Amino acid sequence: MNIGRAELLPAAGGGLGIPSAWEGVAARSPRQLFWRRLRQDRVALVSLVFVVLLVVVAIAAPLIVQLLGLPGPYVQNPNLTDQFGSPLGPSLAHPFGVDQLGHDVMSRVIYGTRVALEVGILGTAVATLIGVAIGTLAGFYRGFLDTLLSRLIDVVLSIPILLLGLGIGAACAVRGCVGGAIQPGLGVIIFLIALANGTYVARIVRGLVLSLREQEFVQAARALGASDARIMFREILPNLVAPIIVYSTLLIPLNILLEAGLSFLGVGIRPPTASWGQMIAAATPIFNTAWWYMTFPGIALLLTVLAFNLLGDGLQDALNPRTAR
Repeated sequence: MNIGRAELLPAAGGGLGIPSAWEGVAARSPRQLFWRRLRQDRVALVSLVFVVLLVVVAIAAPLIVQLLGLPGPYVQNPNLTDQFGSPLGPSLAHPFGVDQLGHDVMSRVIYGTRVALEVGILGTAVATLIGVAIGTLAGFYRGFLDTLLSRLIDVVLSIPILLLGLGIGAACAVRGCVGGAIQPGLGVIIFLIALANGTYVARIVRGLVLSLREQEFVQAARALGASDARIMFREILPNLVAPIIVYSTLLIPLNILLEAGLSFLGVGIRPPTASWGQMIAAATPIFNTAWWYMTFPGIALLLTVLAFNLLGDGLQDALNPRTAR
């Protein structure tokens, strides 16, 4: 084939002339590819903005309540009920209405964001740390340690978490257990979350580690004399970051729902602390006459869980190396 001289002449930037199809092509790091894919997912971006807004509301709850001119979440006003003792509905002064004790529902919904995010994020973090540690050890060393940890996980998975929570609530509700150290509340919820979800994280991580430990880069590190700790922390764990982030994001809404369910059953957050699940439980007997008391906490719970689920799906697509966008 006859090639023209122009194709072999140096380009304006130096070097040989480059075909126009390659002009402007630049290598992208995994982080740049991640942000590029995530920006193209509008649903995930909207969910991310909503989650950030929730975090801001949780942190600045006292300031927001003050700026809106609402009473505090624990302020009772019996004058806000009618002559039959039924709570008044939404108004300009109380946009979400009040409950049967005269608490402002909007103020309590705002403060309930704190409990939901504390349980969701903190509980997920504890469960993830425990699951990653157990799964990494079991998958890397295999043998007797793998068998022991796997059977322990099977035993924990056989425990009905809701029944365990109800049992703790019934046994420790009055004076507590173990000298008052165990009482229904945030600590018990986080313990149940770590017990329930840490096992699922451990199983996923174990399977990934079993695959990664046989890869060439791990064998090369072992041939160079790297210790087991270095191989786990420097070679294997960095390759688990993406699936751990995705699965943790999907665990957060499950943990929020678990807290709401336990609070609804009277085992979780106890009054007067504002919790969406506890508010829904308190609103059940008066739903026919005070629909707003259950509706607004329910909407807040629905939107929060939906946002985290959609964000988790978006992160899964953005972190997937096989996604071509």
